[in-house]
Amino acid sequence: MHRRTLLVVLLTAALVVPLAADAQKPIKVGMPMPLSGPPALFGEPASKGAMMFVEEINAKGGVLGRKLELIVRDSKADANEAVRQARELILKDNVDFLVGTLTSAEGPAVSVVAKENKIVFIAPIPKTDQLTAPDKLHPYVFRVAANTTMEGRSAAEIVAKWPVTKVATMSFDYAYGQDVTRSFIEHLKKIKPSVEIVDQQWPKLGEQDYNPFINAQMAKKPEAIFSSIWGGFFVTYSKQAKAVGMFDAIKYNFIGVGEAATPETTKSMGADYPVGIWGNSYDAFYWGETAAHRDYTARLSKYLKDEYPSSWAIQGYIGMQFLAEAIKKAGSTESDKVSKALLGLTVETPIGPQTIREKDHQANRGQLYGKTVKDPKYPFAIMKPVQYVDPTKFMD
Repeated sequence: MHRRTLLVVLLTAALVVPLAADAQKPIKVGMPMPLSGPPALFGEPASKGAMMFVEEINAKGGVLGRKLELIVRDSKADANEAVRQARELILKDNVDFLVGTLTSAEGPAVSVVAKENKIVFIAPIPKTDQLTAPDKLHPYVFRVAANTTMEGRSAAEIVAKWPVTKVATMSFDYAYGQDVTRSFIEHLKKIKPSVEIVDQQWPKLGEQDYNPFINAQMAKKPEAIFSSIWGGFFVTYSKQAKAVGMFDAIKYNFIGVGEAATPETTKSMGADYPVGIWGNSYDAFYWGETAAHRDYTARLSKYLKDEYPSSWAIQGYIGMQFLAEAIKKAGSTESDKVSKALLGLTVETPIGPQTIREKDHQANRGQLYGKTVKDPKYPFAIMKPVQYVDPTKFMD
């Protein structure tokens, strides 16, 4: 063989070997998510939903011929810890993408890390409007959760139909609680001007003793209460409220956003759940609206070995679904290309087609709402009737 030809062959082989090696490497995805304490009620199933998606897509050959590898770390629902974990996932574990966080303190904090490192970050749960506000938006952050404007306005539409005019609010004093309460009040006053906000209570995030806040609120004699206390914290709050007769006093005119009607919450509380209140949830195994949803629920039930599977798993699942579809569309794992592929991307999710808007990187993710009732089919409260509220008209 001619020396020059031999050199070309050797150089070509040297290039092909690394490319072939890269093709065999897994696509790494880091997931900071609360796995301990009260927030784990939502965080743990969300991470399992993501794991299920990864197993399913890997069984079909992965993405671009490469397997997905999900690395989950406990963020402890703390912004500083979420940032630490995100940095470690990027710098030490060399993840290609981030999908995760739960609270509205964690999400914006990790978004900054994603921007600094130019790595795509998909938030499946944080709702604060601040995450994708014009002054915070950047090319690498995307949300497949509802936001506080959509959630607050949806709740206001429900409360406006109740025969009440004196309304009080109970929310944690941080981004999510402040933003969703503001959206609720502004929209409620717009569509029902006769409403008076008679009291607002702001316990700190993670509060365990709600009695002082409940007593102060009931002294103002509200006819209805809007609450955005969530997860294991809602379990504690509502047990204390029920013990002092709060729900009876307001004739159960109570709406708990922050997923107060999730199967996780009603199952964990059993007979202690205040049946009769209104709540929302990202999903419900008993919804069964479409064949795609029924199929997803059956797969999830089998995966979790749970007859009544989680509602939160779907958020981890959809977050990973969007990422995988964007990688396919981009034909690459380069964050800049995947970021562009996410703009305007529509994905057929278990709850129907979802689209991420180009202007604010926000998905049109609605939620299920309903009044909770006892049903002889189940040993815990469910929403009945349950309806999916399309958020499109509530999106600015």
